[in-house]
Amino acid sequence: MIDFTAKDLEVIFQRASAAARARSEQVLNDEFNGEDMGMCGFAWVNIFDGDGKRIRGNTKLGKQLKQAGIERDYNGIYSQWCNWYNGQNIDIKEAGAREFARVLEGYGFTAYTGSRLD
Repeated sequence: MIDFTAKDLEVIFQRASAAARARSEQVLNDEFNGEDMGMCGFAWVNIFDGDGKRIRGNTKLGKQLKQAGIERDYNGIYSQWCNWYNGQNIDIKEAGAREFARVLEGYGFTAYTGSRLD
């Protein structure tokens, strides 16, 4: 069972964002020579509890996620849209999303990345 305070969750999500930002910058520089080119799109991370189940908004964890600034999407799933890379390249955003999810999984969450072309 995942049991963090809202402050703990803020720190976890800051760490995940920092890791995603670093990974995105690495891909930008290594694979795209520092230029935002290629296909445009969006990326995000869907967040579930450690058992892979949807986190309900009326649970302790759901309330703490909301208090930490994590919103639910139109499907009612807590998710984080790519806010670690301001460019348009979907490959760079996806790389960051995978890193963001990896950090969350290290804290016991189940996290899935999603993306779509623009």
